[in-house]
Amino acid sequence: MSLSPVSIPPPSAEPAPLFNERNYLVAERGWRSWLTTLDHKRIGMIYLVLTLVAFLLGGIYAMVIRVELLTPGPTIIEAVTYNKAFTLHGVIMILLFMIPAIPGIFGNFFIPLMIGARDVAFPRLNLLSVYLYLAGMLIAIFGMIHGGADTGWTFYTPYSTTTITKVWPILLGGFILGMGSIVTGLNFIVTIHTLRAPGITWMKMPLFIWSAYATSVIQVLATPVLGITLLLVAVENVFGFGVFDPARGGDPVLFQHLFWFYSHPAVYIMILPAMGVISEVIQAFSRKNVFGYRAVALSSLGIAFVGFFTWGHHLFTSGQSAVDAGVFGVLTMFVGIFTAIKVFNWTATLYRGSISFQTPFAYVVAFLFFLVFGGMTGIALATVALDVHWQDTYFVVAHFHFIMVGGTITGFLGAIHYWWPKMTGKMYSEKWGLIAATFIFLGFNFTFVPQFLLGNAGMPRRYYSYPERFWPLNVASTAGASVLALGFVIILVYLLLSLKYGKPAGPNPWGSRGYEWQTLSPPPVENFESQPTYPRPPHDYDDANPAKEFH
Repeated sequence: MSLSPVSIPPPSAEPAPLFNERNYLVAERGWRSWLTTLDHKRIGMIYLVLTLVAFLLGGIYAMVIRVELLTPGPTIIEAVTYNKAFTLHGVIMILLFMIPAIPGIFGNFFIPLMIGARDVAFPRLNLLSVYLYLAGMLIAIFGMIHGGADTGWTFYTPYSTTTITKVWPILLGGFILGMGSIVTGLNFIVTIHTLRAPGITWMKMPLFIWSAYATSVIQVLATPVLGITLLLVAVENVFGFGVFDPARGGDPVLFQHLFWFYSHPAVYIMILPAMGVISEVIQAFSRKNVFGYRAVALSSLGIAFVGFFTWGHHLFTSGQSAVDAGVFGVLTMFVGIFTAIKVFNWTATLYRGSISFQTPFAYVVAFLFFLVFGGMTGIALATVALDVHWQDTYFVVAHFHFIMVGGTITGFLGAIHYWWPKMTGKMYSEKWGLIAATFIFLGFNFTFVPQFLLGNAGMPRRYYSYPERFWPLNVASTAGASVLALGFVIILVYLLLSLKYGKPAGPNPWGSRGYEWQTLSPPPVENFESQPTYPRPPHDYDDANPAKEFH
């Protein structure tokens, strides 16, 4: 069994205070100190606020869609408005929340803490990434308010180059968001390479760092392709150039190749950070080293590498050759192999562990269910004969939401519940945390399991109305979405209340051996009182007797 990189905090003559009064939140006061901050922790908190605003907007659009589909005919909005709603729901949730959330919030906050650094390699570039995100967000929202877009979040040509809706501001916003993503990825790569504290070798890095590193490689290599593609569509939409429009000599299938060359690796930009979170939480709440540390770490790089060669499975019905379809189908299944390495090693970690079933661990269980169930449907969709039947049906919608939305959001919720005491110094209500986790898990299943059945029965996605026979399953899906929304509201309420009424967390309320828990809560501006060193080999959980580590 390989040992994961965890370390016991050095002994101290005086116990650490339960709440650090000289922390990064109050070191400087006033809004200007936040707008000009170079502190990676404050930048992480700014990302938290901005991405939660985006999540709220995306959730509102989702509920509008589900309420409209409550009846087979018109319910609350007209057809064009419905088309805009599902387009903007996808754009917001993917570009403004799922891609930037975990790297922007927890990557910024915890990568330096986990490697014993004072900050990221390029603090000013880090602040620039925030302003690029904010600029892209505001421009995209401007486009949503002034006309919106009815093309679907994929902006397929030639419709996106000829539609009368205001597509170009949203495309320009996406281009700017991509620039911010590249800056963040480059910053993380350089930070991980150059700022690790003495003793933290590559094979002693926390698994969250490995996931963040693999994600950053994808961001730097793939995002420029999406950026130039979106810019070309915007220019063609405004000036009538003929890059993708066949009526002007363009090639719409070329757009699909360029778009999915980024957008399928973007799937792993969303899910790989969540996998890193799960590795950290499983280790802490089973009181065991992650089984097969080296395999779990390198599988992140394997997923990132193979992800660049699987984009063609989105084009099975677009006219590519049978040979191409077969090759892309096989390559797609390799992603399942690297994912299975993680799942089996996580499961082995839990075996005979001293498991503490608290709120962060509840999201681990939900993540594993969504990842395995959604992953199996992904393997099925990689089979060309099955994909021909399911293509552009609600089966694809359900698959995407299970593995990407379910996996990413449960990873995000696991992260925020696990690291909230470190970020804020306060504990939240454990009872309400478990209640909300139950609502999230049940609501998600009630929302999307009926959509698997709808897709298998032939209901196409993105349709404003549908035959009467699909009505009961759509009612069930809308009811599930309501339960899911209630779960999110509960989480928001008790986390906000914890800021004022929560008990002081102390430096390490979970008894974790992660490096980031060796400093005070909330952390001081300089992260550590002195340069931390990590002896080799590090002190790990006692695998022979994990129960004695539990406290």
